[in-house]
Amino acid sequence: MSTNVSVDQWQEVSNQLEKSTPQEVLKWALEEFPLTLTMATAFGAEGCALIDMLVKLADETGFFPDIFNLDTGYQFPQTLALRERIMEKYHIHIRLVSANETVAELEKRNGGPMYKTDPNQCCYLRKVVPLHDAVKDFDAFITAIRRDQTPERALAPIVGVDSKLDLVKVNPLANWTKQQVWDYIEENDVPTNPLHEQGFPSIGCWPCTKAVRPGEDDRAGRWAGTDKRECGLHLPLQNDKAGTGHVNF
Repeated sequence: MSTNVSVDQWQEVSNQLEKSTPQEVLKWALEEFPLTLTMATAFGAEGCALIDMLVKLADETGFFPDIFNLDTGYQFPQTLALRERIMEKYHIHIRLVSANETVAELEKRNGGPMYKTDPNQCCYLRKVVPLHDAVKDFDAFITAIRRDQTPERALAPIVGVDSKLDLVKVNPLANWTKQQVWDYIEENDVPTNPLHEQGFPSIGCWPCTKAVRPGEDDRAGRWAGTDKRECGLHLPLQNDKAGTGHVNF
């Protein structure tokens, strides 16, 4: 198969993999796209679990995908330190992908931090645009999204097509729960961000992420006080600078 396969045919593949384990889905992806598979990670719990799975599958399949992190310039120090821990533990490299414009240049041009005046455009410039450059040489990419995280992700297939990027999108954890992710992490001694233990179930950029209170939704700490739930990377419509789903990763 290839990226030229129709959307309906990819849906059929997704249906066949619906009851597969994440490892089985990853193995399928590694065998289908052995040299043109990449993965974006923000080093959330889900992404860390997938990296552990991929490292173990590499011995079986002989393939290990490219992995990158979108470094917005606003990541928590703990997140960047976790990248170093993971690379050291698994003996892998995770590349950093950044916007062409530095944070200092952006803030000077904007007259101050853009995350305060226009967080949607900030996400677009610091994450969405760099993503397109990061995946341009690949045919498929792995994400760590789960369907139960947000309404926008509720219909995510196991395998689909991202028309914005012209890539096959593989979501091995789509039908997993948060508990399943953490069970895997504990059983396999997977390194995770210490901020999780400080009330940060979902971790993005430090200016736009806060700890959540007991009983709050896991993503309540992302862009708190606004109706924004996504940075735009996993929304279906094209050219969405807003990250809201009304216009369009």
